[in-house]
Amino acid sequence: MKYAKVLVVLLVGFTLLSFLVQKNFVKLPNFMHLAGRGNCTTQQAKEFENPEQLTEMRVTEIINKLEQLIPSVTFTHVGNSTCAMKTSVKLINPLEKYCSGDNLTIQLDMHDCLGNRKVHGGDFLRARIYTPALGAGASGKITDLKNGSYLVDFTLFWAGQVEVSLLLIHPSEAVSGLWRARNSGYDNIEFVGTFANGTHNAQTACNFASKKDKGICLHLGKEGEVFYCIKPEHLPCDTLIRMQSFNTKHSYLSTVEQQLLTRSNTGVEIPKPFQYIDVFDCKKRDQSLMKTCRTGMHSPFPSGYFIGNKWHPVFCNIIAFNNSEEKRNCLAGKMVFLMGDSTLRQWILHCTAVIKTLKYFNLHRTGLETKLLALDMERNILVQWKRHGYPYIASAHYSVKDVSYIAHDIDQLSGGGHFVIIINLGQHFRPFPIEVFIRRAMDVRFAVERLLLRSPDTKVIIKAENTREMNINQERFSDFHGYIQYLVVKEVFDGLNVGVVDAWDMTTAFATDNVHPPETVVMNQVDMFLTYIS
Repeated sequence: MKYAKVLVVLLVGFTLLSFLVQKNFVKLPNFMHLAGRGNCTTQQAKEFENPEQLTEMRVTEIINKLEQLIPSVTFTHVGNSTCAMKTSVKLINPLEKYCSGDNLTIQLDMHDCLGNRKVHGGDFLRARIYTPALGAGASGKITDLKNGSYLVDFTLFWAGQVEVSLLLIHPSEAVSGLWRARNSGYDNIEFVGTFANGTHNAQTACNFASKKDKGICLHLGKEGEVFYCIKPEHLPCDTLIRMQSFNTKHSYLSTVEQQLLTRSNTGVEIPKPFQYIDVFDCKKRDQSLMKTCRTGMHSPFPSGYFIGNKWHPVFCNIIAFNNSEEKRNCLAGKMVFLMGDSTLRQWILHCTAVIKTLKYFNLHRTGLETKLLALDMERNILVQWKRHGYPYIASAHYSVKDVSYIAHDIDQLSGGGHFVIIINLGQHFRPFPIEVFIRRAMDVRFAVERLLLRSPDTKVIIKAENTREMNINQERFSDFHGYIQYLVVKEVFDGLNVGVVDAWDMTTAFATDNVHPPETVVMNQVDMFLTYIS
């Protein structure tokens, strides 16, 4: 009896000890995940034990950084805004002879349309060099000196007659208005949800901002992010079947700010005192020392250049896939999950067009926004495209049954050496407050951290968003909004073992000015992705 009591005490003690150990082991990955990068102290772990605390801290930190880039200006007349035609352009320390590989620096001194010298920065500019005959193009790096002057730095990657393009996309006065307007609310886009139950259906308004005086249906994201629909009177919430959206007539901009965003005032070429730069092939550049592109490598800006319509990264070597069979071999045994918008949908369209054995599986769905699945049974290849969750802007109806958030989809995957995940966020977030985008990007980062923690050999690729047309509504879809999101993605995903396909840089260098770039650009984006997983 005595021994039996001792045994019971030991068993109870062992059970309690096991419980405590298990409890600590369960919490440990959460501490590592929430701390972000590297090791963390116990104090730091306690600080960020709640994911919401870390998210709030990072959202505030990122918004504060972005605020430093935005000019705070007031004006009452278009004539007081930055004027491309009045801009002074000069070469800094010009060389008698330029060789490929040399640097070219240009200084821009901005004036308003009345000829007055600008004394603050904040203009949204775009710079590129190009030689059409060679299929060559590259972005320039722009430094805002905060006093009305800018330095534009180019690397002369090729020999020939190199032309320079300097675009004033938006004057600082428009930039200030766009930033304020974007973060003022959700009224520029209207979502309409269709609810149906047998023969009865109803349509109601949906958005991120709830109508508190009416019944609502909630659609929750991974970290509690909420998208609302007004609840129909006679239908339950789970009968929501379709969604569509429209631009409203609403504007957060003043009349004079709207004048700055007309097509004639958007993307204006700045006159230059020279026609082109003669560049000679008088230097040898050895790229053989660069390693093949791999996940985890830092992607600078500019990240590469086009020559012969082929993309050449400056930080790694891209593999030349000479035929469809080589691409098929690269994908053999892989399950590829494309998660994003229609610019990523172009990738699966390219793959199925080039690799003839990669066939679509009929999911019995219709519409441009529906999920796509392609299989090559012989080589065990799976490629799937699925759109990201709300907001997804489309005037045509799309089924909500495909709607899920990228972070949730990542969490459903076991991961491993055969898994490849490509993530893309951007275009559909432009009309909404930047906080919405930052939170979504943070949710995805956390999901990628969890994935790489349980399956570190999974390949994850981030595709930046493309530049797009200038003849669309700039308040909602300006490339200024896209550029801000481009900076957010760089900030949020920094330090992760992921690969980057810098589509922003590619589409700038190629001057596509189209949200869906031509096949040449798509092919180069896909080849960059294939190199990462080869």
